[in-house]
Amino acid sequence: MHSSIANRLLGYPDDARLLLVNADDLGMYPAINQAIVRTFKEGIVRSTSLMTPCPGALQAMQLLKEHPEMRFGVHLSVVRDYDHAPWTPLTPQDQAPTLVDESGRLYTAARMAEMLGRARLDELEIEFRAQIEFVLAAGLAPTHLDWHCLANGGRADIFDMAFGLAREYGLALRVASEPYIGQLQGQGLPTNDHTMVDSTRIATADKPARLAQMLRELPEGLSEWAVHPSLGGAEAQALDPAIWDVRRADFDFLVSPQAREIIRQEGITLIGYEPIQKVWQSKLA
Repeated sequence: MHSSIANRLLGYPDDARLLLVNADDLGMYPAINQAIVRTFKEGIVRSTSLMTPCPGALQAMQLLKEHPEMRFGVHLSVVRDYDHAPWTPLTPQDQAPTLVDESGRLYTAARMAEMLGRARLDELEIEFRAQIEFVLAAGLAPTHLDWHCLANGGRADIFDMAFGLAREYGLALRVASEPYIGQLQGQGLPTNDHTMVDSTRIATADKPARLAQMLRELPEGLSEWAVHPSLGGAEAQALDPAIWDVRRADFDFLVSPQAREIIRQEGITLIGYEPIQKVWQSKLA
């Protein structure tokens, strides 16, 4: 039997198979916002992550107010997906000059390594705080922090800084892989027991069959899937040409009767970040 620190801390037996399905990128554009609402109402999503620098953020925040059952985290965003994306930091440029490229916008994902080599930790902290405070000022209550594109923050010092922010604001923090899983579980904090699944890395052509197989083979302990649903359509194809079809394939599986039936057959328990947040708050108070 797998020995799961996370299961025990969350009140489940060691052999329970817990799955946290988090829909990333809420706020990027309307077809994503609409899809995520439906994956909560009709599907297997139990958590989402809001991108505050994006054009669809205000619509997303209104949807979160209208659907309080949609628990969400702050998707700390300092990378934009495409060159045509207009995203800029919430922080004035003169306070965070190392976070922007020569156009005054966030660095693109293609230049992520360059951004990580240049970005000052103090400027990143200012921007991360601005994104958290923007959500709090709207009267919304996030459950956790995670990152857009940057697994575990992209640098050890960024991870440690974000962990400090999570503690300060009473939030959980996504932990995608080792060594951070062991590091935080060693402090008595529940995290994924297994490396996080990123749905964008699963081939679109056979995605339904692959995800169904992964559900049937889900290991004991706590697993997290970062999924990226969108309804697709002409707007999505124009804004998101590289992976709009990946996102649509995610959506189709997440709301499928097949996904719900496999979860029922396999005895998998779906959870969100809220119970994880509560343990973090009690341990880090």
